[in-house]
Amino acid sequence: MHTRISDVWDKGKAAVIVQEGTAEDADGQPLFTTRSSIFVRGEGGFGGERGPSTRVELPEREPDLDTTYQVTPQQALLYRLCGDRNPLHSSPSFAEKAGFPAPILHGLCSYGIVLREVVQGLLGSDASLVRSFSARFAGVVFPGETIRVRAWDEGEHLLVEATVGSDDESRDGAPVLADCVLTRA
Repeated sequence: MHTRISDVWDKGKAAVIVQEGTAEDADGQPLFTTRSSIFVRGEGGFGGERGPSTRVELPEREPDLDTTYQVTPQQALLYRLCGDRNPLHSSPSFAEKAGFPAPILHGLCSYGIVLREVVQGLLGSDASLVRSFSARFAGVVFPGETIRVRAWDEGEHLLVEATVGSDDESRDGAPVLADCVLTRA
């Protein structure tokens, strides 16, 4: 895997750092490329390019999938076993210093939960039918909350929205992932 920083975008109050990695086989032939970004609060305003902004317009009809996933209170602690030991996901005092009232669920964990729900609900649990899945991290999930996943089948693409489902009026409907598109293989 060869990794590089491909972009740094200035979002005003934050910076977005984009990392691109290309996996190669033993002969140096590319196998796949992955891109990820990190949203760094408080690091914008340096006068750089703002970066792309693509919005996915959701259909004005009922979704083909409307489901929820109950995140367990210990989900972030379990997800740490994947190797992401950032204290933002486990330490209340660290989370508070970062501006959150409590530790938050890993963004990639939320991403995986949403993708799993869509694959189970609309693709018969067959992950081989996924060519790609892209999304923009739009908010946070706290362990113990519910993620609501709505998806629209548009043929080659499934358009997806993920929000918090909560009895707490201030959190109900809060964004988790936005501008999500699953492309069929």
